[in-house]
Amino acid sequence: MWKVERIPGAEGVELRLCGRIRSEELMELHKVFAAEDGSQAVVLDLKEVKLVDQETVTFLARCEASGTELRNCPAYIREWIAREQSTGRPD
Repeated sequence: MWKVERIPGAEGVELRLCGRIRSEELMELHKVFAAEDGSQAVVLDLKEVKLVDQETVTFLARCEASGTELRNCPAYIREWIAREQSTGRPD
């Protein structure tokens, strides 16, 4: 189970993600991103994320590569993203 909280701010929008995020939830997360109009920066706060799978890590790596800040990223997720980037895993 997961949830997202949208927090607008002067410098952009923060999306706080909580819980377990697996491939089954990515379609909904894509919809949340699509709802943003692109006029503001989007920051993903991952402090409350407890569990992710490979597809979610790939999604987060793509977000970061396209300029989205990953704030409060748990160390295990950060390491997984770094490993994926270093191996050149295809999208």
